[in-house]
Amino acid sequence: MEGRRTRDRDCPGGWIISIVPRRDACLVTCEHGGNRIPAPFRAWFRDWQSVLATHRGYDLGALPMARALATALGANIEFSTVSRLLVDLNRSPGHPGLFSSAIRAAPAAVRRDIMAGHYQPYRERVQQVVDGLAGCGRRVVHISSHSFTPALDGRMRNADIGLLYDPARPSEVRLAARWKAALAALAPDYLVRRNYPYRGTGDGVTRHLRSCHPPTAYVGIELEINQRIFRQPVAQQTRQRALVIAALRQALAPSPTGAP
Repeated sequence: MEGRRTRDRDCPGGWIISIVPRRDACLVTCEHGGNRIPAPFRAWFRDWQSVLATHRGYDLGALPMARALATALGANIEFSTVSRLLVDLNRSPGHPGLFSSAIRAAPAAVRRDIMAGHYQPYRERVQQVVDGLAGCGRRVVHISSHSFTPALDGRMRNADIGLLYDPARPSEVRLAARWKAALAALAPDYLVRRNYPYRGTGDGVTRHLRSCHPPTAYVGIELEINQRIFRQPVAQQTRQRALVIAALRQALAPSPTGAP
């Protein structure tokens, strides 16, 4: 399943976004929202059921976080529930991690079908939303929702939340710093790190969109949340999502100088 919602009355067919500064529009995406394998490709994953249920198959908790963010911000949302093991929507064509070994073993025609039916439509929808909003004179604030496994290759990850951004883009530096500061005030028990557990300039949707739009038109932050948070009781997960959202709302509010 893929999903989209567009809200912006300045561009045709949308709604007003009132929580962020008037010239800004928010986009929330979730590239790894599920572990679904579409029927035409299931034969390639007969022995992969246990893997599909792990962090290799999808980002636990990332889609509920994305939906909560989009609802709270009145934002555009794009998401996919197709497993990253079929195709990783957060990787560029030609990247060695684009396909899992299951699909790399399949005929080239299978990979072409996956790209045409799942990868390209998703990436094109995200691109169209950003291009359309930027074309209407709006600055797009894009939050890409992800989660990370607490341990990888035998090493524990030392963070609860990661905020990934490009240090060369001042608007992203500023938003990440303000979001981190707001989280420190609202959720002091969280360890929040910038550009951890990955570099914000690594291959992905945000890096591609930065290449298409200047910092004045596009701000891209990847939100990475430790998956142990999403293994807690439902009430705690709901509270923690609310804290992340409240901190982002504070970060997006205009500064005393008027610059968000």
